Amino acid sequence: MRVIDSDGKQLGVMPTSQALAAAQQQGLDLVEVAPNATPPVCKLTEFGKYKYEQTKREREARKHHHADKLKEIKLRLNIDTHDYATKLNHMRAFLQDGMKVKVSVFFRGRENAHPEYGVQLMQRVIADLQGAGHCEQPPRQMGKSIHMMMAPMRGVTKKPKSAQQGPDNKE
Repeated sequence: MRVIDSDGKQLGVMPTSQALAAAQQQGLDLVEVAPNATPPVCKLTEFGKYKYEQTKREREARKHHHADKLKEIKLRLNIDTHDYATKLNHMRAFLQDGMKVKVSVFFRGRENAHPEYGVQLMQRVIADLQGAGHCEQPPRQMGKSIHMMMAPMRGVTKKPKSAQQGPDNKE
């Protein structure tokens, strides 16, 4: 196996028994870093320190992972114009931040008899969000509701925090 010193210097390729003896001599552990490499790579280090650094790297990688950015907006068939405009502004903001938006229209009672009104509402949402996003999944009826997925436009980047309107900079 290839052995790396605690300082990062390579000690070379040696048998396992010799690598363990070198680790014991320095008072460290022999940690297998790359088991799939040929020959396998091991490092002389403290195992607890190695595990801590590994979890720290994983946590940092998860912080920059954006696959789980999905927001859901629920609409009703008889939504008021102001409420519709507010929800539309929320959807626009989510799409500009690079998130996907799941739009749902729910039917109750006699509304179930007219699903075409729900499809018209979804088409209105698609038309109103034309510049901010595109329809990734078209409106589909599932039981007493209609769902669709909106995704941000390709090539549109997030607005930086300093460029967004705040109390100091007025647009």
